[in-house]
Amino acid sequence: MNSELQIETPEAGPLHANYQTVVEVKHGVGLHARPAVTFTRLAKSFPCSIEVAVNDSDIWLNGKSIIKIMSARIRKGSVLRLRADGIRAEEAIKVLKELVERNFDEDKKHDRNA
Repeated sequence: MNSELQIETPEAGPLHANYQTVVEVKHGVGLHARPAVTFTRLAKSFPCSIEVAVNDSDIWLNGKSIIKIMSARIRKGSVLRLRADGIRAEEAIKVLKELVERNFDEDKKHDRNA
């Protein structure tokens, strides 16, 4: 599984590009309500389009839609393919992947040891 950022349209120029990556969901219960809200809010902060495909599906979901993300029933162990097209696409993919890898910052928000 290649988890590096990949540019698909290098001829597109610096302002308009298409990037994608792959990341595994390791959060204990997957993308339930709170992580889905965190993910879509972050996705909405970018001007580019952001899409998500779950596991080996060829169906791409709008990564900015809470309804689409929650209805995908993304569980622990699911492999997400993230892709973004447009301005700041590379940055969007990078920070969304990092968010998934950090378990949607759930550990920080709900630290029971504090």
